[in-house]
Amino acid sequence: MLTERKIATVFGGSGFLGRHVVQRLAARGYAVRVAVRDTEAAKYLRPMGRIGQVVPLYAPISDEALVARAVAGAEVAINLVGILAERRAGDFLAVHARGAELIARQAAAAGVRYLVHVSALGADAQSPSLYAQSKAKGEAMVRAAFPRATILRPSIVFGAEDTFFNRFAKLATQVPVLPITGGATKFQPVFVGDVAEAVLAAFNPAAQGKTYELGGPEVKSFRELMRDMLALTGLTCPVWDMPAGLATFLALFLERMPGKMLTRDQVALLKHDNVVASGAEGVAALGVAPRPMSLILPGYLARYRAGGKGAEALFLE
Repeated sequence: MLTERKIATVFGGSGFLGRHVVQRLAARGYAVRVAVRDTEAAKYLRPMGRIGQVVPLYAPISDEALVARAVAGAEVAINLVGILAERRAGDFLAVHARGAELIARQAAAAGVRYLVHVSALGADAQSPSLYAQSKAKGEAMVRAAFPRATILRPSIVFGAEDTFFNRFAKLATQVPVLPITGGATKFQPVFVGDVAEAVLAAFNPAAQGKTYELGGPEVKSFRELMRDMLALTGLTCPVWDMPAGLATFLALFLERMPGKMLTRDQVALLKHDNVVASGAEGVAALGVAPRPMSLILPGYLARYRAGGKGAEALFLE
């Protein structure tokens, strides 16, 4: 007798982390619904599974009925939806809080067994950053709607398609001086493949109702990370650590431009370290051994070296 295939719904599954999560779900035999606003942009995920196994589904997280349809019959729901900057005032709360609550509430109503909510390290209701505030509010609303949800808080997530090291490496090829702000702020970057493994490891009764802070094995300042990136790419431009006041002033103009290279909210966020708290449960508690940056970064930053070739798609298992 044929057994019914388990269903996993991944909200925001077409993004950087999503592709790694979808790939692993398909490998484990799940039928994967990729719940997104743009189904065309998610079509590249289809070959990660057998015919019909990975299906992009139109389900904006602002639409109650479509979210309910997306989680109906699912064993697992995963929320990866997030934004780094607002297009309009209130976007952070709409996405990180109200959207997250809607997913959690509909997952509970549908009888979903496991809900994994990916938040962010530094989520804090008292933070001067609206981004961090909205992440904290989202966590609280998810907990209220689905108390057994597993919440994951990653630090900076890096990998071949990231928007952190790639962004600054590309910028370093175009400018004589690499501008940053908050150079002394500490981060604990975690490899995207390890975060994806942590997501799937959370499908475990022992992980339900818990919050995990995900960081890699190394803690480095923003300035040190940029110097490491420059060393790996062979680029020689010096790093300029702008004072916060000047960065805030520049952000007034930059946040109005396409791409939002810097916002005042990001300047506020960069005033605080982004590392795993002492005593917090981390990736090791989920059975994942985090990989060091030195194992991953050279493989995809090589494209920025003089004469460098395109980076390999590092879908490491």
